[in-house]
Amino acid sequence: MRLQGKVAIVTGAASGFGAETARLYAKEGAKVVIADLNLAGAEKVAAEIGSAAAAIKCDVSKRPDVDAAVSLAMRQFGSVDIVVNNAGFTHKNQPFLNVDEATFDRCFDVNVKAIYHMINAVVPMMRAKKSGCIINVGSTAGIRPRPGLSWYNASKGAANLLSKSLAVELAPDNIRVNVICPVMGDTGMLGDFMGVPDTPENRAKFIATIPMGRLSTPRDIANAAVFLASEEASFLTGVELPVDGGRTV
Repeated sequence: MRLQGKVAIVTGAASGFGAETARLYAKEGAKVVIADLNLAGAEKVAAEIGSAAAAIKCDVSKRPDVDAAVSLAMRQFGSVDIVVNNAGFTHKNQPFLNVDEATFDRCFDVNVKAIYHMINAVVPMMRAKKSGCIINVGSTAGIRPRPGLSWYNASKGAANLLSKSLAVELAPDNIRVNVICPVMGDTGMLGDFMGVPDTPENRAKFIATIPMGRLSTPRDIANAAVFLASEEASFLTGVELPVDGGRTV
């Protein structure tokens, strides 16, 4: 198993990309802390996985919540080897002047500041053992932005570039930092991304912009997250990995 003996924290893991990543990590031998605002959903995923998982309610924009997730991992599983900063937030697809300040703040708090909190919480212990893997979930929106999502695009652009900057700074400590950039997927945020009703006709318009002809799936993202956390990727850091069926080509 590719992650045998590792301990991971996956945020936003009650559903979608995060839940599938947690499940696949456990299948590959890791212990997993499932951190999400939706505690009931997190507990359900943890119950599916079994004793290799623990759930906690976590608002990733709040440092005490992030510290609590790290403490749970240490207390229950004894370490933090991998962090997947997957929790995300978007405003509805609309003209940028229509997005209110509170929504703008939430977008950057969840998509960018949460990485700041998690980095500060886990890097000291990773530095002490000269080992660690941090995977941020950015977006193709930060590489090739779509109209109507300007503030979301900006937050994901920040997450993408921050991952590269952290990779350079943390490389001497043998802490790897990479970023996965999914194209739109069939998750709870799809309707907001499209900004129109989720009908087969509207989906077809967006799918037509993806050369491989489909949306991303949770398993697509989970497979990338397993690879980046494995020994096979031990010399990869600062990678901005589009999982997008050719969308950003």
